[in-house]
Amino acid sequence: MSTELTHKSGYVAIVGKPNAGKSTLMNQILGTKLSIATHKAQTTRHQIVGIHSEENAQVIFLDTPGIINPKYELQKAMMRFVEKAEKEADVILFIVESDESNIPDYAFEQLKHLRKPVLLVINKIDTESQEHVEKLKEDLNRKFKFSETVFVSALEGIGIQGLMESIINTLKPGPPFYPKDELSEHPLRFFASELIREQLFLQFHEELPYSATVEVIQYEEREDLDYINAEVIVNRKSQKGMIIGKGGRAIKKLGTESRKSIEEFVDRKVFLDLHVKVREKWRENENMVRNLGYR
Repeated sequence: MSTELTHKSGYVAIVGKPNAGKSTLMNQILGTKLSIATHKAQTTRHQIVGIHSEENAQVIFLDTPGIINPKYELQKAMMRFVEKAEKEADVILFIVESDESNIPDYAFEQLKHLRKPVLLVINKIDTESQEHVEKLKEDLNRKFKFSETVFVSALEGIGIQGLMESIINTLKPGPPFYPKDELSEHPLRFFASELIREQLFLQFHEELPYSATVEVIQYEEREDLDYINAEVIVNRKSQKGMIIGKGGRAIKKLGTESRKSIEEFVDRKVFLDLHVKVREKWRENENMVRNLGYR
C-alpha cells in the first residue's frame, strides 16, 4: 500500500471552559509556544492554528477561546471563533480539568449538534486521585456519548503520545494540507502581538488585561534584527496611565519582557517600539473589534 493512501490528515478543534488548559495542551503537543497560556481565564481570543506533522499524518489544531456566555462584542467575536472551529473541525477535543464540577448544560447541547467524533480529554490528572478522575469520566460520559476518553497532564506532558494516537486513529485518510515543516499559518506579527498581550496578563491585574489588546503597526525583518512598532490599545485614559506607570517604569518593563519573549520565539534580536493608545469602549464597538482582527 502506498504512503499516500495510509497518510491521515484533518482539523482538530480544542474546546472547553476558559482556563481548562487548551493552550498549554496545544503548546505541549507542538513542542513550541504558539498559544499564550497564563493562569488567567479567557487569555486566548483568536483561533490559533497549530500544525503537527508526522511521517504518515498531519493534524491541524484549532485552539479556540473558552466556551462562555457572551456579554459584549469582544466575547461575541470569541464565541464566533468557537462556532467556526467546531464547523471546520473533523474531530473535537473537549477538555476539562480533573477537579471539574460544573460544566454548563449548553456546552453539551453544542456538542450534540455537531455530529462529529468528540474525544473527552481530562487534564491535570496529576492533581487528583485515579478514583476521582475515573468517576469524572463516568459522570461526563453519562451526559454525552464521547468517542473516547483520554487522561493527560498538559503541563507535565503526561499522556500526550496516547492522545495523539487516539486523534490520528479517529482521522480519515488524506494528504497533508501544509508543508511538513510548517508550525502555523499565522504571520510573525500575529505572534508578536500575542506575546505582548501575554505580558499584559502577567504584569497587570484585575480588569486591565481584559480591556486591552495589541496591534502591531509594523513588523520589519531587517538584516541585523526584527523591528516591531506596536500599540497597546486600552478602553480608558486611566488605563493608559496604569500601563505607562510612574516615570514610564511599567511600560519599560512591559517592553523589556515582551521583547525577550519575541526574541525567544523568532530566535533573533528584536527592537520593540511600544506605545499606548486609548480607544474608548473598543470592546463594545463591533467595527473596532473587527478592525482589530477579531472577525
